[in-house]
This record gives sequence, C-alpha cells and structure tokens, in this order.
Amino acid sequence: MPFHVDTPFSKTRAAAPRGLLKKAARKQSDARKIAGGAKKVGLKPAGDWHKRNFLTKVLIPSLFTRRSGKKAAPLFPKLKPGEIGLTWIGHASFLIQTPKANLLVDPNWAKWLKVVKRIRHPGLEIRDLPAIDLVLVTHAHFDHLDRRTLRRVAEGQPIIVPFEVGSLVRGLGFQSIHELDYWKSFKRRGARITLTPCHHWGARFLHDSHRGFGGYVVELGGRTIYHCGDTAFFDGFKEIGKRFKIDIALLPIGAYDPPSGREVHMNPEEALQAFLDLGAQRMVPMHYGSFRLSYEPPEEPLQRLLAAARKLGIEDRVAVMTEGTPLVF
Repeated sequence: MPFHVDTPFSKTRAAAPRGLLKKAARKQSDARKIAGGAKKVGLKPAGDWHKRNFLTKVLIPSLFTRRSGKKAAPLFPKLKPGEIGLTWIGHASFLIQTPKANLLVDPNWAKWLKVVKRIRHPGLEIRDLPAIDLVLVTHAHFDHLDRRTLRRVAEGQPIIVPFEVGSLVRGLGFQSIHELDYWKSFKRRGARITLTPCHHWGARFLHDSHRGFGGYVVELGGRTIYHCGDTAFFDGFKEIGKRFKIDIALLPIGAYDPPSGREVHMNPEEALQAFLDLGAQRMVPMHYGSFRLSYEPPEEPLQRLLAAARKLGIEDRVAVMTEGTPLVF
C-alpha cells in the first residue's frame, strides 16, 4: 500500500520492530475491576443454553453456505472539508476518511473465526485500501482483533486499543501502541479519539478476562463518529450522548441470540433505542451478515431494524450500507 505524505498521522517504516507500547494509567490496582460506566458480562451461560444445539443448527449448515457479496475496487470519493467518507468492509470493520486522514476500525479480512465460516466476502481487498494513518481496535475478541489482518495493514502507523490489549498487537508492524482507559483520549494534530464504556467483556481466552473493551468516539475534521464496538444495551448510551455531539453512530444489530444465552449484544430494536439515547444524527447498522455467531437467521437483523425504524418514523436517519461501497456524510 503506498503512503501519502500530507496526512496527520503518516509515518515511515523506520519504527521499532515491536512498537512502542504506551499503557493506560489505571487508577485501580486491580485491573479486573471495571470503571467508567462500563458493564462487564460474566462468562456463565444462561440456564437453558443446552436446549439448542449450535453445532447442528448453525455451524454445520454454515459450512455448506456459499459466501455471498462481491469484492470490487472501490471508488473512494474526493472529500471536501467537513465531509466524512465511510466504507463498511463487513461485520464491524470500517474505513473512515476525511480529506486529510484515513482510519481503520476493527479491520478483519478473515475467512474463518476458528470454526466459524465467513458467509459474506469483505467489500474490498486489502490491497485496494488507501494509505492508513491510524488503526483502532475495540476489544480482543477474534471477530474484532484479527492479528493476521492487522499485520497486513500495519505500515508503521499508530494503533489504539483499550487497556491491557496492547500486548496482543505488538510485533505486528505498528510504530506505537496506545492503550486507553475509559473516557481517556488519544490526541494528535487536531484529531481526538476517546474510549467509551459499553456492556460486554474483553477476554480473548478464558484466562485473560482482565483485558479492556469499549467503543470509540472519533472527532476528526470537524465531525464526530461513534463506533460502539460490541455491546448489549445499557444506560451508558445516554451519558455518551451527553458528553459528545455525535453525527454518525455505528451500532451493532446482530448476534443477539447467542449459543450461551448471555446478554452480550443488542437486538435491532435496542440498537435503535441506543441511537435515540445517543442523540446522534445518523445511524449505520453493523455487526450482521458476515459471520453467523448466533441463532438468528442472517437476514433477520436488518429486516427487524428497518421495520422498527419505520414504526418510529426515523427510517430516513438509518443509512444501510453495502460492503465496499463508500458513502459521504
């Protein structure tokens, strides 16, 4: 990927091989304690989780599902000052563009999450990305932090992660790794990225539940974008909306019927309520259609979202994106 030279974040390859890790200053001695308004989901499954068989009902049928979607070289728009270009890559992966910078959030080009097959292609090839100035990862789960993808997009730029996640991205080619605590910000040349709380959990494996998780408010080019990562519905959306005037909210609408039965993701109606609580201007749905992570049919989340938006009279504020097709906001 060629580098452009006039962006706020661009760096050369002359970086430390493992990347400089700047850890969050934790106020609590026990990193397992969650503050800042976040709610941590326990690992104990619901009492009736065993009554359905995820293997036979979802995983095995997915193996015989042909991947849909098309990959094409995108036509990235020439942006004017104050405009945001947004490209949904698939799942929770987005390219955010302004006239001066390109950011990637939760980039994932994986065809498999261990045994979970990707059923829709990413919207574009990695080779067709513009030069990436900054990468953000919301938490350590495999569908959001894909080390192989991160190694391919790393070009000596900074990467931002929640607290206790930095060790997972060292040695991948990033110049510097910035861990954030809740409500703390990374500031650089007019941009500010703030880690916000959510209702989820951050363990990559069962033994590392100390890792942080959250969403990001991205203030860049005079606009504000909120990517909430993974979350169940919680009252913290109102607090985020009080602190920031959000133009575009990227909110998950899928994986709400998980095999564990735990409350870990929002359903479409809850995502709309979160959108209203945030006071955002536009909503972009995400986290559906790419991987079957729960029992609901792949087409159901979007159908439910649009039906609920029509009922509320806000359908015109919901921007449904196609993978790989940029939109200007």
